[in-house]
Amino acid sequence: MENKEGTFYSFFVKPMDSLLHFFADKFNGSYGLAIILITVLIRLVLMPLMLKNYKAQQEMKVKMDALRPEMEDIQKRMKEAREKNLPKEEQMKIQQEMMGLYSKHGVNPLNMGCLPLLIQMPFIMGLYFAILYSPDVKTHPFLWFSLGEPDIIMMLLAGLVYFVQARVSLWTMPEQQKQQMKMFIYMSPIMIMFISFKAMAALPLYWAVGGLLLIFQTYLGRKFYYKEVTAANVDLTEVKEDVQKIEEELEEDIKKADDKKKK
Repeated sequence: MENKEGTFYSFFVKPMDSLLHFFADKFNGSYGLAIILITVLIRLVLMPLMLKNYKAQQEMKVKMDALRPEMEDIQKRMKEAREKNLPKEEQMKIQQEMMGLYSKHGVNPLNMGCLPLLIQMPFIMGLYFAILYSPDVKTHPFLWFSLGEPDIIMMLLAGLVYFVQARVSLWTMPEQQKQQMKMFIYMSPIMIMFISFKAMAALPLYWAVGGLLLIFQTYLGRKFYYKEVTAANVDLTEVKEDVQKIEEELEEDIKKADDKKKK
């Protein structure tokens, strides 16, 4: 059932429907080319935000890679504390050292840069429903497939493009995040192929074109913002001093807490 009412339809579906028909008229009725052009426009609009995100990720990568020796030392001590069943206060102290180090140097390991993905979702859904609600688009043939019917080849192409895109996206991530994100290299294309298996071929067409543009954007981000990780990027002497200072502060806090308990 078509729902052509509400805020989402008015702000996203209806404009996408108008754009689809407008560009299709310019391309002699080709809705496939219209979808490709709309995809390019969406990526161009999001490009400044994406590049800003790549810059922030690269700065985070430099910091985390430079801090890695100290972080690995803290993680090793945390593991040993658990294995030796040391008091929870001692384990908490070591964990707080890590948090203090992150805070001191402005490192946020959970910052995965999801904002650009979230921003584009309404546009993707708007385009999807604009195609769904348009009989002309659903029955339109493009290349070897119909835009309104599932297509195995487009499903595989979209999955392949996003597999490459996921691999390329690792360029801008710190080593620790690379290890955590490896599973997403396979999860992302698998999810896209799973959805595309029964979805209209227009959707994997959008994903395939969008994925190629994402690869290009990642290349631009690497070209403009790539930095070699060196000791000059982060003062390692200062880092060691910070860790020592944090340890001293935590020991003092624990001592004060113990004194209060005794009283």
